Amino acid sequence: MSIPTLKPRLSREVIVLGIIAFFVMVGFGVVIPVLPVFVRSFHVGYTEVGAVVSAFALMRLAVSPFVGKLIDWIGERTILAIGIGIVAVSSAMVGLAQSYAEVLVLRGAGGIGSAMFSISAMTLLLGTTAPSMRGRAVGFYQGGFLIGGMAGPAIGGVLAVISLRAPFFFYAGTLVIAGAVGLAFLRPVSKHKSEGTADVAPAIPFRVVVFDRRFRAACLANFASGWASLGVRSALIPLLIVEVLHGPDLAEPELWTGIAFAVAAVAQTLALGPAGTFVDKIGRRPAIIGAYALGGVTLVAMPFVGDIWTLIALLCVYGIAAAFMGTAPAAAVGDAAGRSGQPVAIFSAFSDFGAVVGPLVAGALVDSLSFPAAFGSAVVLMLAASLYALRMPRERRHVVAAA
Repeated sequence: MSIPTLKPRLSREVIVLGIIAFFVMVGFGVVIPVLPVFVRSFHVGYTEVGAVVSAFALMRLAVSPFVGKLIDWIGERTILAIGIGIVAVSSAMVGLAQSYAEVLVLRGAGGIGSAMFSISAMTLLLGTTAPSMRGRAVGFYQGGFLIGGMAGPAIGGVLAVISLRAPFFFYAGTLVIAGAVGLAFLRPVSKHKSEGTADVAPAIPFRVVVFDRRFRAACLANFASGWASLGVRSALIPLLIVEVLHGPDLAEPELWTGIAFAVAAVAQTLALGPAGTFVDKIGRRPAIIGAYALGGVTLVAMPFVGDIWTLIALLCVYGIAAAFMGTAPAAAVGDAAGRSGQPVAIFSAFSDFGAVVGPLVAGALVDSLSFPAAFGSAVVLMLAASLYALRMPRERRHVVAAA
């Protein structure tokens, strides 16, 4: 008589973190479309608008290494709550700001809180999930972000009609809900240990992790993702649609930009489940190799498209690849680092660095050369990440496929 095998399920921590991610991203999605217009209401130029956006990312990048140490000292649950609290308070204060300087400083403070939240959440997720479930856990968590991100802009448009300040108060409110959910339902580390939970991974010293080829491959991959997704896709696709594809057959290019990104987001969301399963059952290594190669090939073709429908199709393919790019490197970091905050912080900083430098380099390449050259900068990094992943050790099939 055979004993039936129970299908592994996501832990309570993963589900709670997915819910938190949804509320965080709903609020973030409400604010992002309104923020440039709100900053311009202080009678400043576009450079100043860009500075406010960059301040958030720069502060995330600057504090990430320190956040990792704080997590190791204090714990993920506490740092997560403090980080969400900082973003909530800074967002509400932006809604009350009376000058451009106040907005700039407060958005920078929000970046500090954002780094604390995102790094502690990922450390907790990876450290409390068994290796055979890490891909699916990361996929579920990112699904919360994507769904929230799709809902946020629609709500933001309605709130902006009421007031340009209203979205910032709404964002603060969603963050309060997210923080309350975390404090109420996330268990302290000591609780896991007292219950003898087997899937609480030990913390591996950073000096050991940094020499692990899985960690190095994941960091390079995350840098390439930050550069490609924010430096090229998010920054240049809207310009490509408006300045290259705009013509008699494409009225309302701004509307089509929103449609293109929305359809691609749906494709990415639908692919997260299969991507997580592939990463867990087949392996992190083949997922990184294949996804980054596919993403690079897709980016090569984008600046040469002649119509919006082909571009939307390519964005959907890139979105599918992005589902794998978002899950496999994070799972690899969990395999290499266990429950250690510092490696996750460095891993996150690579993405932030790509997101800060990528738009500047890509924009300069468009000005001095062409759109294909700018897209090519991301393609080189994507293919480099794919090739370096060949150096990752092959996962033992009976371990990875244990699910």
